[in-house]
Amino acid sequence: SGRLRVDYPTQLSMRVSHETIYRALYSGSRNTLTRSVVSAVRTGRTARKRRRKATGRVGRIQNMTLITERPAAVEDRTIPGAWEGDLIIGQANKSAIGTLVERSTGTVMLLHIPDAKHRAEHVRDGLIRLFSALPAHLRGSLTWDQGVEMHKHAGVTEAIGLPIYFCEPHSPWQRGSNENMNGLLRQYFPKGTELRQYTQKHLDVVAAQVNRRPRKRYGYATPDEMIETLTGAMTA
Repeated sequence: SGRLRVDYPTQLSMRVSHETIYRALYSGSRNTLTRSVVSAVRTGRTARKRRRKATGRVGRIQNMTLITERPAAVEDRTIPGAWEGDLIIGQANKSAIGTLVERSTGTVMLLHIPDAKHRAEHVRDGLIRLFSALPAHLRGSLTWDQGVEMHKHAGVTEAIGLPIYFCEPHSPWQRGSNENMNGLLRQYFPKGTELRQYTQKHLDVVAAQVNRRPRKRYGYATPDEMIETLTGAMTA
């Protein structure tokens, strides 16, 4: 879907949404794939996953700026500094880790959250600490969903000048880089794990390992190499 927009920028008749493609592949009352195409699907799933339903994490956040107002330049991924964030949830929904992914390079940062209720104060203070350690050109923006853990988002913007944008409700595909990375991070933090046991020091070690992991998407360069290359190009 995205490639068609690149190949045929002026021909609207050559465009098709990703949802239309999925509906063409998944058919029948059980919404399953035919055997002939199962082997071509990266996840190996024969049935579509349902969209995430509303949970207690979603609530009205004051003074939100929606993703529809995010600068168009963020979409092309050529300028580093646009981050996507979310939580991965632990055992019995009582623990969480904050995950942040830079859109252009795949660079990861992880945030320790000590409280079982994922309190907004901890998320606010952790985001300020993580982003304050970055150079200014890597603090372009942050996109998150409308989880209650972001109720203190204004404090982040006020402290470090980081613009924060919010996805539409129940729309995880609007921060697809983060969603994909969360799947990879489950190799380190399996579902059902008590996540409060991991210190910030341990999370930093995991993030460093992920950032040194070659990625097919970048021609098998690592996120560390990608961010160094793009940052160097900006300052040259």
